[in-house]
Amino acid sequence: MLSWLTGTRAPHPEIFKRPQGEIMPPSRHDRHSLQRTTGMVWIAEGDFLMGSDRHYPEEAPAHRVSVDGFWIDRYPVTNLQFERFVRATGHVTQAEKAPAAADYPGAIPAMMKAGSIVFKKPIGPVNMSNHLNWWDYVLGADWRHPLGPHSSLDGKAQHPVVHIGIEDAQAYARWAGKELPTEAEWEFAARGGLDGAEYAWGDEFLPAGYVMANTWQGEFPWQNFTCDGFEGTSPVGFFPPNGYGVGDMIGNVWEWTTDWYEPGHSASDCCGIQHNPHGGSRERSMESSGIPIPRKVMKGGSFLCAPNYCKRYRPAARMAQPIDSTTCHLGFRCVLRQRP
Repeated sequence: MLSWLTGTRAPHPEIFKRPQGEIMPPSRHDRHSLQRTTGMVWIAEGDFLMGSDRHYPEEAPAHRVSVDGFWIDRYPVTNLQFERFVRATGHVTQAEKAPAAADYPGAIPAMMKAGSIVFKKPIGPVNMSNHLNWWDYVLGADWRHPLGPHSSLDGKAQHPVVHIGIEDAQAYARWAGKELPTEAEWEFAARGGLDGAEYAWGDEFLPAGYVMANTWQGEFPWQNFTCDGFEGTSPVGFFPPNGYGVGDMIGNVWEWTTDWYEPGHSASDCCGIQHNPHGGSRERSMESSGIPIPRKVMKGGSFLCAPNYCKRYRPAARMAQPIDSTTCHLGFRCVLRQRP
C-alpha cells in the first residue's frame, strides 16, 4: 500500500502483458478512412457478461451480450481536439446557450443564463443526502472555462473536454465521420477482454498497491488525498490502458453513450444472447417526478467517484444523465462501425 500513499503511478509489471486490441489500417487505403481511424483501436466482435449483480441495482441483471466489431477512440476527446472542431464549424455548446425559460416553469429568472454544473469541494463533512452540498450551477462555466468564467484551459490541452452535452458530442461525432458508442459497445471495450472482472484491469482495485485510474481518494466530497496526483481531470493516457489498449475508460470523466437510460438491464430471452442491444426508450428514460427530461446512459465513472460514494469506477457501472445538463466531469469518445 506504500505506492497508494505516495502516489506511485506505474502499472503493475504483470498486468498489461495480455494481447492488445488490433491497431490496423482499413482495407480501403483512401486518405479519408485512414484519417478517421487514426487514434482509434479496433475491437473485434465478441460476447461478454454485461452488467453486474453485485453492486447497484441499475447494473442488474448480469447477462450475455454480443457486439459486432468496431473502432473506438483510444482516449476521450480532448480539449485540443474539440477546439479544432469548434474552429472548423463555429459550434456553440449547450452550456454556452441560455436555457429557455418556457422549458423550466418556476425557475429563478436570474439562473436562466448560460452555465453548467461544477463540483464545489466542501471544507468538511456534509449531509450526503443533499447533492447540492457539492454541486453548483455556475454561470459562465463551459468547456473553455471548466470551473467558471475566470478559469481557463491553460495546461489542459490533453485533458478530456468537459461541460459537453449530448447534442455537442453528437455534433462532434458527425463532423469527425463517427458516432457515439452504445452502452454495450462501451462496456465491451472497457472490459479489455476480462469477461466478468470487477475492474478494467482485473478484480483488485489497487493491484500490488498501484493506482490504475483517476478517482477520488479519501472521504468524498470534502477530503481528497490526491494520491493519483490529480484533484480534477488528468491528461488522457496518463494511466495504463486496458487489455485492448484503450485508455481512460475508468475514472477521469464519465462518457456519454447513445442508449436511453432504464433503471436496469432487460434480461436475455431464456438462454439466448442479446446482439448489439441499444438500450431502452426515450419515454421510459424520463424520471417520474419533476420536469420530464429524457436521460441517456453515461459510463466509466470520474475523478469524483469514491469508495464511500458513487463506487462506479467499474465497466458495469452506469448512471442516468439528463440530456439538458452538462457537468465538469462528463465527456465522451467516439466509435466507427467500419470493418478493417
